[in-house]
Amino acid sequence: MTTYRQGQGYRIRSVTSDPDNAKVGQVWYNSIELKLKGVISVDASWASGGNLGTARMSLAGCGATQDAALAFGGNTTPFPATARNETEEYNGSSWSEQSNLGTARGYLSGAGTQTAGLAFGGSPSKNETEEYDGTSWSDQNNLSTARGSLAGFGTQTAGVACGGYTSTALTSTEHYNGSSWTAGGNMNTANYQFAAAGVLTAGLAWAGQNPSKQQTEEYNGTAWTSVPATLNQATFNQAGAGVQTAAISMLGRDSSNLTATELYDGTSWTTSANAATARRQLGGAGTNSLALAFGGYTSDQVNSTEEFTGVTTPVRSFDVS
Repeated sequence: MTTYRQGQGYRIRSVTSDPDNAKVGQVWYNSIELKLKGVISVDASWASGGNLGTARMSLAGCGATQDAALAFGGNTTPFPATARNETEEYNGSSWSEQSNLGTARGYLSGAGTQTAGLAFGGSPSKNETEEYDGTSWSDQNNLSTARGSLAGFGTQTAGVACGGYTSTALTSTEHYNGSSWTAGGNMNTANYQFAAAGVLTAGLAWAGQNPSKQQTEEYNGTAWTSVPATLNQATFNQAGAGVQTAAISMLGRDSSNLTATELYDGTSWTTSANAATARRQLGGAGTNSLALAFGGYTSDQVNSTEEFTGVTTPVRSFDVS
């Protein structure tokens, strides 16, 4: 007869307090609580969040946490698209209207947090930059190169704008220091409608309207490096969040709108749980374990929000009665 220790590699011990850093499969008896307890693995999943007040596509988002995100700008149809300037804050359950952007625009990008946000670029070929202080937007110095469909990452005082589209796809990168933009290193592949994440000295860009729609590049604050890691699903017009060694790619489009989610660990991309609503041209925020996807386009602009929770390992009590 196989024992629990033979099958799982752990002995069931009696303890007075739950162990620190317990591993999946580890079980113990808490003699103070009089409970058999253990660590299990819960699969990644998506759940519905609160709807945006204004349905829109090609919007931008920022925010380092799932419960403190910022959504701004975008477009609404029918075509020709109407540029939007609405700004909304997310508190983990609902969105609330805030002060509008000074310049209405879609296909823009953003960086920073809910209380220190940055908006820049947009279509058609905009160079306007605005800072958000948690209450209102203020105009700042313009991008050196006007562009739309670009990607961005970093903070309000150390931001990065990369790629994008004017009359052609771009490789150029710019750094923002809280006041003005200066030139950074060029991307290896001219790209637009792609996603990015990270900070100025450790950035990540992936997929987009390039030949493969699956490539990945890493940025060290000076130069971009093409890395071997390719996405499992070719995509563009997706959303991204996280850092260089722990990023999430959310939804997007290839031959059709996608529900695909992939996670990057600094070496490779792996598929994760699919979202409920296929969409492209959406906004994103958060981390690769607690992310947020909002707005976008299906057959029309949408206002729905979905919350992503990565694989978790909670401690659970077991019924032994």
